[in-house]
Amino acid sequence: MSGAESAGRKQAYFAKLISYLDEYPKILIVGVDNVGSSQMQKIRKTLRGKAAVLMGKNTMIRKAIRGHIQNNPKLEALLPQVRGNVGFVFVKEDLSYVKKVIAENRVAAPARIGAIAPNNVIVPAGPTGLEPTQTAFLQALNIASRIAKGTIEIINDVPLIKAGDKVNNSQSTLLAKLSILPFSYGLEILQVYDDGALYDPKILDLSDDDILMKFHSGVRNLACVSLQVGLPTIASLPHSLARGYKNVLAVALATDVMFPAALKIRDYLKNPGAFAATTTSAPTKTPTVAPGKPAAPTPKAPEPEEEEDVGMGGLFD
Repeated sequence: MSGAESAGRKQAYFAKLISYLDEYPKILIVGVDNVGSSQMQKIRKTLRGKAAVLMGKNTMIRKAIRGHIQNNPKLEALLPQVRGNVGFVFVKEDLSYVKKVIAENRVAAPARIGAIAPNNVIVPAGPTGLEPTQTAFLQALNIASRIAKGTIEIINDVPLIKAGDKVNNSQSTLLAKLSILPFSYGLEILQVYDDGALYDPKILDLSDDDILMKFHSGVRNLACVSLQVGLPTIASLPHSLARGYKNVLAVALATDVMFPAALKIRDYLKNPGAFAATTTSAPTKTPTVAPGKPAAPTPKAPEPEEEEDVGMGGLFD
């Protein structure tokens, strides 16, 4: 390739990356270790219309971002993330959907010698399909086995590889003999960029109910701390007002100083029966029963449910 062609391709790449940075406000920064070209092509096809996948040399990506920071200073947050074997997935709409598509496009892979295990590998107990002549191989790996129906059967589950360890020759050979593909590879979402903010991809797994529950928990904790230290806040204000009202009401009931709400409660305490609701029941019609047939049982009226005293604290539940 001539120098002019190489410069032209670089300029085209820079223009494409800058156009994506302007067009898409959200970016998934992904690791692409052990991802083949055919797998990458399948991911691009699946995400077509929802997201755009762009790979490239880190030096070119950083150069393009630095040259465009003057137009969009928020992009500076991306520079520390451009290291290692990474790429960008540009997203306009639902990040959770794109994350789901990426997770579904993982490919099972064997345990190759020297590979770093991304997860723990456990060989399950049960029949292996191996001939009895392979017993010595299992014994060399300290795997308890027995012969059952002409094949080798592993007695107990065997923790074979720990996450982060290198796969050795014996482990790789055993898993290949058992036809076990213990690993899976695909795009690994490392960080999420959203209009200048960076956060962990685990946040995408939170539902609206999870976010609302965490917000309620935070408000309750803030109210508890505020009440304990005596520092008024918006979260503690309803509880402080409720406490103050109860204190004023208690003083009014214990003295002759009254106000309308206290008068009503005082009258209720003196004569609760006067405030009982009068209930009138409509006359029930007695059903006619055919001769020789037993009368149908009268349905039992539902018992009134006890009301739970929630109090002012229920405002935040």
